[in-house]
Amino acid sequence: MAGNTAFVLVPGLHTGGWIWQDVAERLRAAGAEAVALTLSGVGGETGPEGAGLEAHIADVLRAVERADARRVVLVGHCYGVHPVVGAADRRPDRVARVVLVDTPMPRDGDPPAALVPPHALRTELLRRCADEAEGVRTHGDVAPPSREGWREYGSLHGLGEAGAERLAGRAVPQPWAALAQPLRLAGAAGAAGTVPTTGVLCTANGASLAMVEQALALGDPSLGYLGAPHLTYLEMATGHWPMLSAPGATAEVLLRAAAGEGTAARGPSAERRPGYLRPFVVDVPARPRERTGRVDFHLPDGDGPCPAVVFVHGGPVPAGARPTPRDWPGLAGHARLVARLGAVGVVVDHRLHDLAGFRTAAQDVRDAVARARSHPRVDGGRVALWFLSVGGLLAADWLAEPADWLRCVALSYPVLAPLPGWGVEPRFRPARAVRGAGGLPVVLSRVGRERPEFAATVEEFLLAAREAGVGVQVVDAPSAEHGFDTGEATDEARHAVTTAARAVLSHLAAPGRG
Repeated sequence: MAGNTAFVLVPGLHTGGWIWQDVAERLRAAGAEAVALTLSGVGGETGPEGAGLEAHIADVLRAVERADARRVVLVGHCYGVHPVVGAADRRPDRVARVVLVDTPMPRDGDPPAALVPPHALRTELLRRCADEAEGVRTHGDVAPPSREGWREYGSLHGLGEAGAERLAGRAVPQPWAALAQPLRLAGAAGAAGTVPTTGVLCTANGASLAMVEQALALGDPSLGYLGAPHLTYLEMATGHWPMLSAPGATAEVLLRAAAGEGTAARGPSAERRPGYLRPFVVDVPARPRERTGRVDFHLPDGDGPCPAVVFVHGGPVPAGARPTPRDWPGLAGHARLVARLGAVGVVVDHRLHDLAGFRTAAQDVRDAVARARSHPRVDGGRVALWFLSVGGLLAADWLAEPADWLRCVALSYPVLAPLPGWGVEPRFRPARAVRGAGGLPVVLSRVGRERPEFAATVEEFLLAAREAGVGVQVVDAPSAEHGFDTGEATDEARHAVTTAARAVLSHLAAPGRG
């Protein structure tokens, strides 16, 4: 198969063909053709001044035409997926497969700037895009990031100091026009296309087949393409630059992709319910519930004011997902459980719809807390906040400056620092914020079979808490996985959930923190 295949390897932002050279040599050693492109106008490469996306698509098409092999496989990384998909769309008769390395599928009409992680650079790029749309021409290049700035583009896992220095040291400016021009597709390639496509998911950068299937399970129509029949997936246990950190393994993955290997993502079915819709592991009868705005109140017995626990879900959860989180069995189950134990269980549908939404979600949580504290059944001086999964990042504000009425913060299988490439602002990093928690009690439910990149953030948090003298009660579930509270209803799972709930309620019953 390799002897009949030509690989065209297209680099991402601020890099050139050099980044693919080690992989290209290994592909050639396996009998394939391999071309590592440097795109026009990048870092002094010859080409039209201010070369845009269309010029880069033309670069890829020329490489396709020059290939001797019968089968051409186009490989794109980061920005490089745009000219790759554009070229495959124009010559589907010549392109046997597209491979997207640790980068989402671009859509028709999207400028490449839309895929840059949502940090400050993306804000600048999208502002420029808006100017272009209004007829205001912008020119010049986008400077490469600093040494630390590269971490915002993706995980440096596996590179080591020398590799990270090489990446930063050889970085070059990127033509602005290449980021501003929208990708135009006729339909042969892309999300709705027919050209076979493999997504290489780099798990140390936070991507995995499980996450793709979870996105499908959320039911947002805009994400349905992830399960398209022409899309399959392969995983690598690397960071965002596998061609530098693991060139041998990368070459092997590309050969496997060219041979048609890969796994299709499975969507939900009647026989296979998504994890978040499975029953809560503790059988708790329904309680009286009030719904107001984005907030549900699950009420305990009696009439007097009671303490409250506000539950904050993870995500991102697409805006079109149904049911919304407050109707998920796990969130409602947690709220009913604390209501049975004598507290008001509060669930908020916050708007973390994508990784750019943390500020909006944080405000939704603040609004829900204010609404809870003013509720006639709530003792506003005794409130706990309970964060789950990626919602753990939203705990940072409350840990950094805990209010007097906040009696406890609980965290279940949390993510406590943004992963590289998420582009989340530093404010949302509980692993740092916990140093300001003082005497605020923390109850943390930790699972033994957690994803390694998530588990690392928990360990970072616990180390910082120990150094700051913050009391953290860890509730371990050694055999459990992420999202275990709606998984298999084992004794261990039930014990972990109820132990954490009783610990939180004990802090709500105690006198103030003084």
